[in-house]
Amino acid sequence: MQPISFARSFLSKGLSKSVGRASVASMVLQPAILIGVLGCTISVNAQAAVGASTNNDNPTNGLQLISLNADEIADENDADNLSNIADMLDVADEPDDSIDSVPDESALTDDADDIDTDIPAEVAQVSLNAISPETLKTFVAVVDLVRRQYVDAVNDEELFSNAMSGMLTKLDSHAEFLDAEAYENLRAFTEGDVGDIGIKVNYQPEAGYWVVTEVIDDSPADKKGIAVGDYLHQVDEFKLDEGRQVNDVEQLLTGIAGTQVDIITSKAGRRKHTTTLQRNNSHPQIVETKLVDGIAIVKLPAFQNNSREKLLEGLINLNAPISGILLDMRDNPGGVLTSAVSVASLFMDDTDVVQVQARRNTSRVLSTQGDAILKPLPLVVLQNRYSASAAEVLASSLQAQKRATIIGEVSYGKGSVQSVIPLNDEQAVKLTVANYMTAAGKQIDEIGVEPDVPLSGSENTWEQQALELVKARALDAGIRFVRKTATQE
Repeated sequence: MQPISFARSFLSKGLSKSVGRASVASMVLQPAILIGVLGCTISVNAQAAVGASTNNDNPTNGLQLISLNADEIADENDADNLSNIADMLDVADEPDDSIDSVPDESALTDDADDIDTDIPAEVAQVSLNAISPETLKTFVAVVDLVRRQYVDAVNDEELFSNAMSGMLTKLDSHAEFLDAEAYENLRAFTEGDVGDIGIKVNYQPEAGYWVVTEVIDDSPADKKGIAVGDYLHQVDEFKLDEGRQVNDVEQLLTGIAGTQVDIITSKAGRRKHTTTLQRNNSHPQIVETKLVDGIAIVKLPAFQNNSREKLLEGLINLNAPISGILLDMRDNPGGVLTSAVSVASLFMDDTDVVQVQARRNTSRVLSTQGDAILKPLPLVVLQNRYSASAAEVLASSLQAQKRATIIGEVSYGKGSVQSVIPLNDEQAVKLTVANYMTAAGKQIDEIGVEPDVPLSGSENTWEQQALELVKARALDAGIRFVRKTATQE
């Protein structure tokens, strides 16, 4: 079984719909993909179903664009030059896309020779072929004790699954054991799935707590016994009080489909307890695009394999001249790291975007590739405290090159890379294998990206403030993106 690499985000969701459990055996190995996530980034040597490479269901398959400055093409030669945009999109739709096919040397790859198998001296005292008999004896004794005396009967399979999960989660908050459902959801994330645990909560002043007001039937929360009326005290390391907003709590509970979250709950008047849940209640994300006074406002909720194409498709569908772009990455948890590099390539050329640092202390730099189609357009990026991982990579790169003005709050500060390694067709382990930094070598983890223009107060006013900033820099003559007609081919 070959390793799979993913990168994870904080908010929401799921590989191609054609990739189901039954089709796993027919998969072909594709280059590693990095996904950035809030609180955790996942690197996966992604496997894609053979059928997925045909792009028959790709909404941007065969998409062709030309760019009309001020709604016109000056001459025939300009039209020929601009037709290169169509070629770029055709390439992007192919499985050997020059951005997404860059090998992730920081994570586990398909070549066993690339895997760092050296055992650090501090953990080399115990042979890999043997575990202390006393340790094994203690483990068996604990299992036997649970079998005989725990209040409820527990299946041995469940005990050993819990043991594996506990071993991984004790390493760090991002490592975990993925069962069949979580593994499938995480693979599905690259095409746009975000997930939650299936509850709604509200702050109730009379109780002084956040209270569960809805539990979706058969959701992860429902299966673990979370019920309406339970108090919700904490999500991962974030304690909840009256100072939180509903949106805050929703974003904490939401993340890439298949990833896990720890919540601390209690029944009224009873002891608090921690429950580990996987975000398997998935829902799709879409790239929203609208035009306001000649400015294209693009809401990018996460980075999936097709984010670049979806962004361009949205600009085409505006069917109007564009004089500037507002890229809204609020609540964006990250996702496929190479997708963030691909989006950066729309705005900058020949630019280093991110450094990935593995255990070998060798760093790898991912850079933009291809023509920067959107380079002429002024750009403002809107972020908040939930913008994380791959979103921070893109924002920091645009900021460092003075290509965009970053506006909003300090971002989340997520800078670790996880590798999702399959154990079999239905189970996998997600393990932290690297960290990433800005192209200039600055740390992102636990620091975040400082905005050029800080905003505070209600986020409802932020879009308008960011829009005014773009307008002040807007082009006099906009650029229209249209599909290339047969007579122009």
